[in-house]
This record gives sequence, C-alpha cells and structure tokens, in this order.
Amino acid sequence: MVGEVRGAEAVDLLAALNTGHEGGCGTVHANTAADVPARLEALGTAAGLDRAALHSQLGAGLSAVLHLVRDRAGRRRIAEIHVLERNREGLVVTVPALRWGAAGFERERGWERLQALIGGELW
Repeated sequence: MVGEVRGAEAVDLLAALNTGHEGGCGTVHANTAADVPARLEALGTAAGLDRAALHSQLGAGLSAVLHLVRDRAGRRRIAEIHVLERNREGLVVTVPALRWGAAGFERERGWERLQALIGGELW
C-alpha cells in the first residue's frame, strides 16, 4: 500500500502495483475516476517517467479506480467505480462500471469487466 500520491511518489505507487503480489492500493487526488490516468501521467512525467512507460505500468498494475466523495454529513462514500482499458492509441483510459445514483449503484458499460475482476456476481 502506498499512501497519498501528490508527486514523484507516483512512480513508487506504480512500481509497488507491478511487483507481482496480489492486491495493492494508493490514494491519488483527481476530480473524477476518469481523470486518474491523466493525473498519474502528469505526476509520472514530473518524476521523469515517459508517457509510454507510465501507461505500460498503469495498464499492467491497476485494475480499477474507486472515486470517493464526501456526502452532506461529511462522510466519504464511493461515488463511482471504473475499470481500465487501452484506447486505440494504446493509452490507459477508465470505463465506468458502477455509478452511485438516486436508487443506489447503477451498472455502467464496464460492469461485466468489474464483475470478472471480482470473480462473481455482486448482486
């Protein structure tokens, strides 16, 4: 586990996620789950990691992004879960799998991929 990533430690996070061990996590500040690859790209570039290497490490080491928000009571809750895939240019992008809505979590385009990663039906 790597704590909050705000700078060059983004490279450490990607290295930790690519060691071959099961599981891992870190905290990256981004506006949405979809913004995480761009945020890591900016942090990795500042640390000397080129774009292709960053996306290679990102694609190999990260499976899902959980975006947390604060509710009205100040508690953190999951707002959305995205899975990762590569676009036509080979860059890693996120795909919405679950999004919090008025009636609870709503399945999105990446739902089947998330379900496969988890290894079974959630509900």
